[in-house]
Amino acid sequence: MFDTSKKQETAVLVGLINKSQDDEKATEYLDELEFLADTAGAKVLSRFKQRLEHPDSRTFVGSGKLNDIRVFVKENAVDIVIFDDELSPAQQRNLEKEIKTDKDQKIKVLDRTTLILDIFASRARTAHAKTQVELAQYQYLLPRLAKMWSHHDRIKGGIGMKGAGEKEIETDRRIVRDRIALLKERLTTIDKQMETQRKSRGELIRVALVGYTNVGKSTIMNMLSKSEVFAENKLFATLDTTVRKVVIENLPFLLSDTVGFIRKLPTTLVESFKSTLDEVREADILVHVIDISHAGFEDQLNVVNQTLADIGAGDKPTILVFNKIDAFTFEEKEDDDLTPMTKKNLSLEQLKKSWMGKLNSPCIFISAAGKQNIEEFKAVLYTQIKEMHEKRYPYNKFLY
Repeated sequence: MFDTSKKQETAVLVGLINKSQDDEKATEYLDELEFLADTAGAKVLSRFKQRLEHPDSRTFVGSGKLNDIRVFVKENAVDIVIFDDELSPAQQRNLEKEIKTDKDQKIKVLDRTTLILDIFASRARTAHAKTQVELAQYQYLLPRLAKMWSHHDRIKGGIGMKGAGEKEIETDRRIVRDRIALLKERLTTIDKQMETQRKSRGELIRVALVGYTNVGKSTIMNMLSKSEVFAENKLFATLDTTVRKVVIENLPFLLSDTVGFIRKLPTTLVESFKSTLDEVREADILVHVIDISHAGFEDQLNVVNQTLADIGAGDKPTILVFNKIDAFTFEEKEDDDLTPMTKKNLSLEQLKKSWMGKLNSPCIFISAAGKQNIEEFKAVLYTQIKEMHEKRYPYNKFLY
């Protein structure tokens, strides 16, 4: 989608304010959308927000806001317009007609789902990940094929053919459906291979790192396993599940680093990445990593919990790890400030007390990058693994 060999493409973002997301929430979502655009290689020049109860069925935003976007795009030679919610095929077709710099040149119109799929495609490294991403892309493309054809001329019948032939769009739909069927077949084969691998790992407790994207899971993986899993300050740096054998004191266990979750994660991706998420489903213990320095960390935590529930892993024993305490900041209230306290005004110590008091699960606050409270984290993890190991394999108590 984004050609990095040429000049950096420019983009504008579009989001809505409505009952489900107020102005503050819409801003937070657009912050994340900008991070997605940056991860994909685009430079965001501006944002547009509109207060609408429901997206306009024709162009997502109202005519006035659409004109503002059109003018800005033309004056600043913008390459891409990115919408924070999924666009219907009709909306995307209409927007491409309405937003253009001249009569012949159309502007690329993307939605959040397309952008995420594009990032996944660029980040996939293994055959497994590439197959999963390609399947998600075709599943997303199938209902949108109509917009790719401005005409519905029929293919002329050849010698020996009856009738006028098939419509081009029906031919394309058949090709895409055949490709989807082939990719599903490939994934089924890969899934069986991975299931065999999981069964061959022996009698070790399995621990899976889960969490929102870019919260530091891969950094924790590298720290605990002394491996070199790719990690950077970008969204979806890790797509392929990595499994390592880790030993704390004298107790071995398996640790897996999984793909991060995100708000409004495309259902096609969740479906395609089933086999990757099997590592989460089959884990004995989850280590849920949260970026406490992020202003919306509570929402991110809820998104992950909901996704875990959706894939059938919501009731597993969980350790909550609040990461990036070295980057945590808060707005300290003045003594004469009589406005109500908000979570923005809570110090790290106050947050610790509130979260540790409200949760039944073990809870720890660390900085994986800054190596803060790591030994305490290892001790909590060791205790959980040891308790489970003693129950499951009582004859192996000599290990500890």
